[in-house]
Amino acid sequence: MIPSAFTYERVHTVDEALASLAANPEAKLIAGGHSLLPLMKMRLAAPAALVDIQAIRNLHGVREVDGQVVIGALTTHAEISAHPVVRSLLPALAEAAAQIGDLQVRNRGTIGGNLAHADPSSDLPAVALAYNATLRGLSPAGEFALPADGFFLGPLTTAMPEGAVLTEIAFDVPPAGTQSVYQKVPHPASGYAVVGVAAVIGTDENGCFNYVRIGVTGAGDVAYRAVAAEAALMGQPPTDEAIQAAAGHAAEDGVMGEDLYASADYRAHLVQVHTARAIRRALP
Repeated sequence: MIPSAFTYERVHTVDEALASLAANPEAKLIAGGHSLLPLMKMRLAAPAALVDIQAIRNLHGVREVDGQVVIGALTTHAEISAHPVVRSLLPALAEAAAQIGDLQVRNRGTIGGNLAHADPSSDLPAVALAYNATLRGLSPAGEFALPADGFFLGPLTTAMPEGAVLTEIAFDVPPAGTQSVYQKVPHPASGYAVVGVAAVIGTDENGCFNYVRIGVTGAGDVAYRAVAAEAALMGQPPTDEAIQAAAGHAAEDGVMGEDLYASADYRAHLVQVHTARAIRRALP
């Protein structure tokens, strides 16, 4: 499997990347390359040029700012899964990042590339939705900030402006006392999510659910918020009956996909089962 011919350019600043994209509309950005290169090898993608942004130093790192954890777009999955701030404040993100691909993929693949690629079976979109993430960057028109809820439009399709560079992702830190988890059914061959559920759960002084955000990935063409399940859980006591009833709504806000491995009905069943498991695991 050999990709089509392309040119290659390595840039060192965001401005250089924007200039390269403006000069060649057929160019694609590349960082870790674990999403784009396989498509190129199978001739499912054939960009005329690759613009390598890995050397842009100020797009790396994790910091806590004003109730958010802000992560540079070029921060690797391995760095995220091991970072003490992420593990403490965004444990579902650390858990999901630790399950992406294999060791080589986690050491080279980046959070920005993962989210911008918008693979419908990728792990991180569910987590971005559950943590109410905002994706920030620069485009020819200037700065942009896009909420994760609405960013993922379809398979490999996002709301990012044309010719833009994603620079950082800001995740809201959930209220004190909440817990968050990522629950995944990996495909046995690829490791991609057949279904992945990120849940952020909080309860009040009476033990009833008062904070619920659930993101689902892998089930269809686009990651989604399980809004119906969230609404059904709010205000309820943490009983098995309440959890099962709420999880029964978890497939309602998405369109289930179908392939040789899993039918749409089976995927809906998996979403319900693993939403219930994620909620139970996340109980404070």
